[in-house]
Amino acid sequence: MASRKPLINSDGEIRELTAEDMAKFKPAAEVLPLSLRNKLGVRGSQKAPTKERITIRLSRDVVEQFRESGDGWQTRVDSALREWLKNHSPA
Repeated sequence: MASRKPLINSDGEIRELTAEDMAKFKPAAEVLPLSLRNKLGVRGSQKAPTKERITIRLSRDVVEQFRESGDGWQTRVDSALREWLKNHSPA
């Protein structure tokens, strides 16, 4: 059996994996104990309430400003609407 380069160096750091290393890996379903294999691909219950996916038409300039603020812009739109609802009626 050919000697393999250790994955951990003398400092305890994991070295960068090569394509050769990756080719030797086995799928998790082959190496996990049966008790854990049964949980692969099973998502647990959601911790926060789910959000509803909708289509909404907003002014282009409003959407552009939120998008320019970076990742998470849709969450910030949601927060802005929640804040507005604290002092206003949607009707």
